[in-house]
Amino acid sequence: MIRDERIPSDELQRIDEEIRSNWPTGADVDFEEAIEYHESLPEHKRFADVLESADKPLLQPRAGVPRLDDQIELLEYLHQEGQADLLPTTIDSYTRDNEYEKAQQGLEKARETGDDTLNGFPAVNHGVEGCRKLIDAIDAPIEVRHGTPDARLLAAITFAGGFQSFEGGPISYNIPYTKRHGLEETIKRWQFVDRLAGAYTERGIRINREPFGPLTGTLVPPSIAIAIGIVEGQLAATQGVRSITLGYGQVGNVVQDVAALQALRKLANEYLPDEVVVTTVFHEWMGGFPPDEARANGVISLGGMTAAIAQPDKVITKSPQEFQGVPTKEANASGLRTTRQVIDMAIEQKIDIDGIEEEQDLIERETRCLMDTIFEHGDGDVVQGTLKAFDSGALDVPFAPSDSAKGAILPARDDDGRVRIFEWADLAMDDDIKEIHKARLSQRADTEGRKQSFRMVADDVDAISDGKLIGRPQGDVKL
Repeated sequence: MIRDERIPSDELQRIDEEIRSNWPTGADVDFEEAIEYHESLPEHKRFADVLESADKPLLQPRAGVPRLDDQIELLEYLHQEGQADLLPTTIDSYTRDNEYEKAQQGLEKARETGDDTLNGFPAVNHGVEGCRKLIDAIDAPIEVRHGTPDARLLAAITFAGGFQSFEGGPISYNIPYTKRHGLEETIKRWQFVDRLAGAYTERGIRINREPFGPLTGTLVPPSIAIAIGIVEGQLAATQGVRSITLGYGQVGNVVQDVAALQALRKLANEYLPDEVVVTTVFHEWMGGFPPDEARANGVISLGGMTAAIAQPDKVITKSPQEFQGVPTKEANASGLRTTRQVIDMAIEQKIDIDGIEEEQDLIERETRCLMDTIFEHGDGDVVQGTLKAFDSGALDVPFAPSDSAKGAILPARDDDGRVRIFEWADLAMDDDIKEIHKARLSQRADTEGRKQSFRMVADDVDAISDGKLIGRPQGDVKL
């Protein structure tokens, strides 16, 4: 039975040798030599140190193309023209599914044609040498961003290749991403990723770990995102990780977003061990964007304003071309500059908004309910508690494709645009909290002259892409 226990050193070595045999570039990984390479990197390329010492929100985009030279050119552009503080290397979909042969075919085709035949950077195929060429070429810290349920080989190669930050986790890269992997399976595999990061940390190379905060990115209630982030942080800490960045995805109501980011920082420092340095990351809107770039810039600007007020340690930016799919490097840089302009204009202002303290208190109470039920389900063991809580529906994520989650709860916005829960299913929550949500949604229903129903949920999913925050009904028809 899998538990929240540190992987012994001999077991770490056995798994490491086994997974590195899955693809030829795995043979180039040498832990001791990798430590020497990391020690040679200048301070301004050490991800955890740069992030943890920042005095204002650092900006980081998403970006990944298949060829090494193109990836270098792209990141240099975003660093210089976009003024990004931190840089990403987004991994391709084949690598995310551990289909390295298909990734190799795509990479070879990209080299032959010059086209972006993959939707990201196949780091496993580039191997340790290719990763180090990227690290050496870029004068800023770089993070691996992906979406991989089984990220063991990717972690082994990119850590050895010089990357010092690695996104994802066993819940956040399972529940929102896949039906193919069970939750127990992904937890076990990510324990290796975190233990490997912990092994580097013990040798003085602090690998930053960042669970994926937005989850499904669609009207996720803040308390659910925070609770899952804390759990993934606890799992990483058990394996020796000491730099953990917990994330939150923008829902669009400024009061709720600021309250959630403040609650996230407070609760993370409370629930995670004292030896862990906690930082926070705010993801700009993860849902559908307006097709019009001017309107899309408005969504980005709202994210920048929220970040200026809440002051997370890092902001993951969006581009005005989100509606179209993968943005051009120019559009990606534009999103960075838009966010920076708003933050720089607003961050030195004293902006007081009524309701943040009350909303933060509610989010903290909800999160504690979820954390309590996890500990109760597992008799204090967070792994068993998480598995059993998801299995019973006491912990759940809306719109989740994974069979490991019930996906039975339904969120909707209240009359102020804050995300509430319309259908609770079996989610563990105190009755008085449920009554607060019910009353807020009832107020919206009265305003709109319709009954509370699934129609509200559906309307809210598309609202921002349609140019609004709340999915109000059109016309006078009561639904």
